[in-house]
Amino acid sequence: MQIKIKDKEFELNFGVKFVRLLDEHMPIKVNINGMGEQPLSMALNRALPALQTYDTAMLSDVIYYALWKATPRPSKEDVDDFLDDPKTNIEKLFKDVQAEMKKANAIKMALKNLKA
Repeated sequence: MQIKIKDKEFELNFGVKFVRLLDEHMPIKVNINGMGEQPLSMALNRALPALQTYDTAMLSDVIYYALWKATPRPSKEDVDDFLDDPKTNIEKLFKDVQAEMKKANAIKMALKNLKA
């Protein structure tokens, strides 16, 4: 999926690296006796329902981390500005991002399990 930020086209990539970046930057942590606070690789379990409820902050994060291959990579502020732009069809963008995520091998099983 391509998006245009600051008049430049970028490809969103929802592969394994995207999932790792979400887990790294949005960890869910639990306390385990004798081990202290440990991160769980469950960021998708937070991100997917948030997208379904039209959480624009989560959409911004998802887009930003899906731009991991972009050179140069737009900043988080650039992504926020793109979403805040009145010319951006935010409803369509939510639907398009979710549809693209459903196609990604690294994510489609998590989506399927979320629906179960």
